[in-house]
Amino acid sequence: MKKYVVVALAVLGMASCSEKKFHVEGSITNAKDSVLYLENISLMGPEVIDSVRLDADGKFSLAGAAQQAPEFYRLRIYDQIISLSIDSTETVTVNAAYPQMASQYEVSGSENCSKIKELALRQMQLQQRAIAVGRNADLTVNQVNDSVLAMIRQYKDEVKRQYIFPDPSKPYAYFALFQALGNTLIFNPRSDADDIKVFAAVATSWDTYWPDAERGKNLHNIAIEGMKNVRTIEAEQAKTIDASKIQTAGVIEIALNDNQGKLRKLTDLKGQVVLLDFHVFAQKESPARILALRELYNKYHAKGFEIYQVSLDGDEHFWKQQTAALPWISVRVDENSSSFLTIYNIQTLPEFFLIDRGNNLVSRSQQISDIDKSIQSLL
Repeated sequence: MKKYVVVALAVLGMASCSEKKFHVEGSITNAKDSVLYLENISLMGPEVIDSVRLDADGKFSLAGAAQQAPEFYRLRIYDQIISLSIDSTETVTVNAAYPQMASQYEVSGSENCSKIKELALRQMQLQQRAIAVGRNADLTVNQVNDSVLAMIRQYKDEVKRQYIFPDPSKPYAYFALFQALGNTLIFNPRSDADDIKVFAAVATSWDTYWPDAERGKNLHNIAIEGMKNVRTIEAEQAKTIDASKIQTAGVIEIALNDNQGKLRKLTDLKGQVVLLDFHVFAQKESPARILALRELYNKYHAKGFEIYQVSLDGDEHFWKQQTAALPWISVRVDENSSSFLTIYNIQTLPEFFLIDRGNNLVSRSQQISDIDKSIQSLL
C-alpha cells in the first residue's frame, strides 16, 4: 500500500485574485497626523500593503488584493496593533481610539476578526497575570514558575475547547496556534506531543478546505518536525517495534472510543484475525483505500477477520461523517491519547499490522507483499 507522511498534512498555498479587493475601514480617533498601516503578516514577516495619514476625525479606508485562502493582517500605529483575518473580498470595520487601540477597539463584518479580538484580549490578560506573579516578592522562583505554567495549561485547555477543536478550519484557530507569552509560543510545536496534535488538527482541516494555501505547508512542516522530535525523545523511554525484527509478539493494547462513543479495546478481539490500520480520512487517497479495505472485509469477515482502524484526523465531526457507514471498528486518536503511536513506531501513513487469533502481532506492512495471502494464512 502506498505511503504518505504521518498526519497527512498536505501542501497549502496562497494565490491572489488579481482584480478582487478586500477593504478595512472605520476610524482611529486621537491620532491626527499619525500614519495607519495595513500590513500582511506573511510567513516571511510583516509587509505593508496600504497606509493612510489620519485626519482629525480619524476615518480611514484601506484595501488589499483578495486571496484564495484566509490570510492574516494587522492595523498598526507605532507599536499599537489590531490583528485581523481576511477571507476573500469581505469588508471589515474597525473603530478605536489611540493610544489604547490594541486593547480597546470594536470590529464588525467578520466572525474571524471578532474571535481574534477575543483571543488577543485573553492573551493580554494572561501576560498581565504572569507579570504580576513574577513581581510577587513573596513567591520563590519555583513557585513563580509553577504558577505561570499552571496559567498556561489552563489557557491552552480553554483555547482548545472554545476556539480550536470545535472547528480547526477557522482562521482564528490558526491564529491561536501562534499566540505567544513574551517571545515564547504558548502552544509548543517542537516537543509537546499534545500541542503538536493541535497543530496537526488545524493543518489537516486547512488541507481539506484550502489545498493550495502556503500556510498549510508551513503547518505541515511544523507538525512533522515536532513529531520527529517527540519520537526521538520517547524512543529512549519506550521500546519501539522494529519492522525488521517483528516475528511474533503479544499485541500492545489500544483502547479508544469508537464513532458511537463506545470504548473499544484491541485485546478484546482475541480469537479473530485483525488488521490494525492507521489512517487519515482527510487524505485525497483515502476513498480508494477504504474501498480496498471493504473488499478485504467483505471477503474474510465471516471467516473471523476484523479491522480495527485508528484515525489520526484532527476534525472529530469530519471523522464521524466519514466512518458512519463503515462496518468495522473505527476509533480516533484524540488530544489525550497518542503514546501508542510511538510504541508502534508509526512514522508514515497509512500504516497497518496483522494480528493473529492469539492476539499476537505477526507482521507490519513492510513485511507483507500479498495482503490476501497473509490474511488467509492466519484464518
